[in-house]
Amino acid sequence: MTVADRNGKQAQRKAAMAVLAHSDALEIARCLEPIAVPAYENLREPENGLVMLRGRIGGDGAPFNLGEATVSRAAVRLATGEVGFGYVLGRDRRKAQMIALCDALLQSDEFAEAIEKGVLAPLRSAMISERDRAAAETAATRVDFYTLVRGEG
Repeated sequence: MTVADRNGKQAQRKAAMAVLAHSDALEIARCLEPIAVPAYENLREPENGLVMLRGRIGGDGAPFNLGEATVSRAAVRLATGEVGFGYVLGRDRRKAQMIALCDALLQSDEFAEAIEKGVLAPLRSAMISERDRAAAETAATRVDFYTLVRGEG
């Protein structure tokens, strides 16, 4: 595998993780239903934990601990050897496991196309339409301010 191929796969996985992390767990499950998911094992049982959030003032100041956030994570391995990881903000272990499963399936030559067409494409479409709806709703309340110049003279 060339460096360009590896970078392309990483970009594909990154885009898939963004879509899955922002999607609802019930929608992911609904999209996964028609796909004949192969046997897999949990490498890391789905679990909840905390991560420390760090921040910087102005983007270049000294880092400081902002607070903690709850996350769920999981790792699975398909019977064919592909390993997938799932991390999600919040306490949704099942969603983390489904994300890990989708990640592993996306790496499989046999299931990558099915995951892209059957899971990621509908979720991406729903995410874009929701964003557009929210943008239209926000735009409806937009107020344009005009600067008036008074001629004193």
